Order: sequence, then C-alpha cells, then structure tokens
Amino acid sequence: MTKILIVDDETRMQQLLKLYLEPKGFNCQTVSTGKGAIQLLEREKFDLVLLDIMMPEMDGWETARKIREFSDVPIMMLTARDHSTDMIKGLKLGADDYITKPFDEEVLLARIEAVLRRTHHANKVEFNGLIWNEQNHKLQYKGEEIKLTPTEFDMLGLFLKHPKMVFSREKLIETIWGFDSNTEGRTVDSHVRNIRDKCRKAGFPIDDHLKTVWGVGYKWE
Repeated sequence: MTKILIVDDETRMQQLLKLYLEPKGFNCQTVSTGKGAIQLLEREKFDLVLLDIMMPEMDGWETARKIREFSDVPIMMLTARDHSTDMIKGLKLGADDYITKPFDEEVLLARIEAVLRRTHHANKVEFNGLIWNEQNHKLQYKGEEIKLTPTEFDMLGLFLKHPKMVFSREKLIETIWGFDSNTEGRTVDSHVRNIRDKCRKAGFPIDDHLKTVWGVGYKWE
C-alpha cells in the first residue's frame, strides 16, 4: 500500500487529507512540524510527502531542503500562496509538484498519482503470473512479453496498482493524458480493448479481471 506522510500544522487539514486519500487505498500518517517529519522520514520509508509551507518554527521550504539532504522521497508542497515565485522556489528546492489550497479532491488525487508515476521507476506489480514492471517498461505473462504501447502500459499499471477502484473515463483521461487533453471517452475504450486483446492472445484471462462498469468506466478485480 502506498504510504503518504502528511505534514501540516493544522489538524483540520490533516484530517481532511486523510478523509480524501484513505478511501482511495493510501496509507496516511500525519505530523504537525517539519522537525517531526524529518525524524519520521529518517526511520520509515514513505512513497510521498504532502508538505505544507506555512508552518511555525521550521517552514516547508526549510523542511524540504533538509529532507533532500538525505532522501529522494517525492514531495508535493501544499500552500494557500499561489505566487509563481513560490512555485519556482519549491521546485528548485527539490519538490516534485506544488498545489494551492483550497484544492479539488479529484485534482489532488490526480496530481498525486502523476507524481507517483513519474518518480516510482522501479515499481513492479505481479498478479497471477502477470508481471508489470515499470523499471524496464515491460509486461510479461509466464515469461513471455506482451507488447503494449506506452499509454496502454500506463493504463494497465493504474488498474493493477488500484484494484477494485472504479476509474471513470474522465478520470483516466485526466490521469493518463493530463488535464488539458482533448482526448475523448472512446479513445479510452479503444485502449482498454487493445489491452484486452493483447492479454487474451498471450493466454492471460484478462476478462476475469479488467471489468467494465457500465455507464461509468473500468476497474480491476
């Protein structure tokens, strides 16, 4: 399960983020100070840090700088400040993304997933003989490679990493192609059809697992 460390001095924001993310399958831990975040990161492995900027004693800038002295964990900075100079400063300090408060739940989730896709290059998922390996960008079944396009590979990985989660076509477009994409729902259907066809030919029982949720989208069982 993907572990996220939430660093924010506001208890209400900690609770809100957990309310958003835990039903999506994320394991969230919270801490109220930059110092506490650094101590926790030195002891435990996390997949992502959600880091507030405006905190007392040690702000998000200083916390990010200190984290980068010993860890390459992905950092997404959260702030009520929307100045471009703040964004640039955060990215230069080693942050992987930057999102301003208040934020839409779906936007936050999509941005988190995008950061995880970009940064978790060694991710590998194994399922009943099917091996999805992000490090070498290969899909194999019983030792034989199934050749997917990059988009098909990313889409299948999204399903495999979030079993039982229903993805609408709109959500898949935002996550795979991006918010500014003009991609339409039928393009998603075409990619799903191609994934199914290629897995069937390789002998993997894809229809038992990649399910259509009629009127909504798709999910992995």
